[in-house]
Amino acid sequence: MRWTPLKSRLRSGASTLGSWITFGHPGIAEVMAASGFEWIVIDLEHSVIELRDVATMIRVIEAAGVAPLVRLTSNNPDQAKRVMDAGAHGVLVPMVSSPAAARAAVQAVHYPPMGTRGVGLSRAQSYGDAFQEYVEALPEQAVVIAQIEHGDAVKALPAILQVPGLDATIIGPYDLSASLGAPGRFDDPRVAAALAEYENASRTANIPMGYHVVEPDPALVKERMSRGYTFIAFGVDFLFLSRSCRAATKTLRT
Repeated sequence: MRWTPLKSRLRSGASTLGSWITFGHPGIAEVMAASGFEWIVIDLEHSVIELRDVATMIRVIEAAGVAPLVRLTSNNPDQAKRVMDAGAHGVLVPMVSSPAAARAAVQAVHYPPMGTRGVGLSRAQSYGDAFQEYVEALPEQAVVIAQIEHGDAVKALPAILQVPGLDATIIGPYDLSASLGAPGRFDDPRVAAALAEYENASRTANIPMGYHVVEPDPALVKERMSRGYTFIAFGVDFLFLSRSCRAATKTLRT
């Protein structure tokens, strides 16, 4: 496998731009990986993508020189092990609301003594031919991102951010707003206050902030960047498709 500079860019404070895939087709992965993103998330939480498809999509994304990441269905060490063995460069873990959950996420990605991941030979280790190289590279290359998606997670964030091996966090805006009683209402004062608390804690701990700008609007990405977010997911495959189709047909029929 070919690692990308994603982890070092996060450490340096540089901005990184990625996107989101929910359709389990390698052609979609190929098109999006060739579009200028630095990382692509294969979403297992809100899709019907199978692990067999994940392995193929990881290959396609990596071949384009882009970091393939996988959002797990939950904080599941067995699933983390399997996608990492398939060659994922890291994982996004949903609903991390405590330091214990953050530690579990880190440990699921890393081998002992840093973690608890079982050791096997698969694609990530070049089927055994590059096992030692993979072992040595893993701590310096693999990325673990905790999704902050609940009001309780925001309250616990200062402790979460102290967990060694956590590379960044990312706001899940829909779940966070729902947990605060305002699903999808991102301008609600409760949501704005939670984001301000998240930003303050992240800056204090000097851990990269992330946000999924789901609506494919570049102006929203620039606004997040101006606030110091450096791990930004832009859009999602089905919205890129639907917005493009709707805009074209509207233009043609007016």
